[in-house]
Amino acid sequence: MQYDIDRPRWRENVPFWAVHGVAVVGAIAVGWSWAALGWLVGSYAVRMFAITAGYHRYFAHRAFKTGRFFQFLLAVFAMSSAQRGVLWWATHHRHHHKHSDEPEDVHSPRQRGFWWSHVLWLLGSRHSATDFERVKDFAKYPELRWLNRHDLLIAVAWGFVLYGLGGTTALFYGHFLSLVLVWHVTFCINSLAHVWGSRRYQTGDDSRNNPVLAVLAFGEGWHNNHHHYQRSARQGFYWWEIDLTYYVLKLLEKLHVVSDVQGVPRHVRDARATPARSRLDGLLPIVPPAS
Repeated sequence: MQYDIDRPRWRENVPFWAVHGVAVVGAIAVGWSWAALGWLVGSYAVRMFAITAGYHRYFAHRAFKTGRFFQFLLAVFAMSSAQRGVLWWATHHRHHHKHSDEPEDVHSPRQRGFWWSHVLWLLGSRHSATDFERVKDFAKYPELRWLNRHDLLIAVAWGFVLYGLGGTTALFYGHFLSLVLVWHVTFCINSLAHVWGSRRYQTGDDSRNNPVLAVLAFGEGWHNNHHHYQRSARQGFYWWEIDLTYYVLKLLEKLHVVSDVQGVPRHVRDARATPARSRLDGLLPIVPPAS
């Protein structure tokens, strides 16, 4: 039965839970320092940018263009966050947008509840395969298919690199603690960003704009914007909607590392219905329409 297939394999996922324990115990053992904070923030920033710009806006949505070398680097840095392979990530995200909050959506809080959408869907076996037909545009690259097969190797190698650069402080703060924080902030886009926030656009799903997640996830918290117009590399549609990933992409565009960074056409941005209140009414203000 489907739900039997979906049941978390706790024994098989011991490493996932162990990383949480190692992150906390290791950070306490090493102790706080400015160097530890630097490793934590720096590694978090690199991983979050690689996930948001690479896995999401590039590989899943093709919201900008780049060359084969930088494409490879984006995949490698994103895979340091241990969120499975680059092609796996893109195919599941494309499936999510096609069936957002419908029964076929693999991580909808509407269908299966908050904790299912946040993490439990990852711990079963039904969603572990990569549907290469959904990512034929990138599956044609042998280096990406190799990375996709060796996702755990990349994440482990990242830990060894950081240990070599900064010892145990870099290992526990820059690798393990950073890894757990990146996991749960990005998982919140699947879960919390479909539950908590405001809705500027009537998109047919439960996507919401959440400014707290937008800061933590480098712009991904403008989730209702994104579901309204998925083609854009810019998810903060207005100047006051902070979108760090978009700012870095525009800088890289000026440096000719990337190109054709897609924005939001004004008529698309302004074509919205009356904003609807969030489920947690009043906790987050609804942004007024632009004058």
